[in-house]
Amino acid sequence: MELLFLLLRDPARCWSSPELVDALRASELVVSQAVDSLHAAGLIVRESDDLVRYGPASDDLHELVEASQALYMRSPDAVLRLIMRSRSDNLVAFADAFRFRKD
Repeated sequence: MELLFLLLRDPARCWSSPELVDALRASELVVSQAVDSLHAAGLIVRESDDLVRYGPASDDLHELVEASQALYMRSPDAVLRLIMRSRSDNLVAFADAFRFRKD
């Protein structure tokens, strides 16, 4: 989210991976994975192998990003709890797939 909101601040700016790592104080791996996920979701555009910028695939996505940012600004803890809860729900579902059941 922080990466997405950083790119949203200046949609015309292209950022390199090292610039994002420095700005977010994150590892190259974390930034790379976030860029891949945001690109796959249609939220950012790859201008070249190493340059990305904010570029949602639709106006609806842009509106969702802005609404997400507004919610995060008002209540970051609530947003983080939602994210963590959805991750743990997915983890439980994954683990349950390996449970032996009596037929």
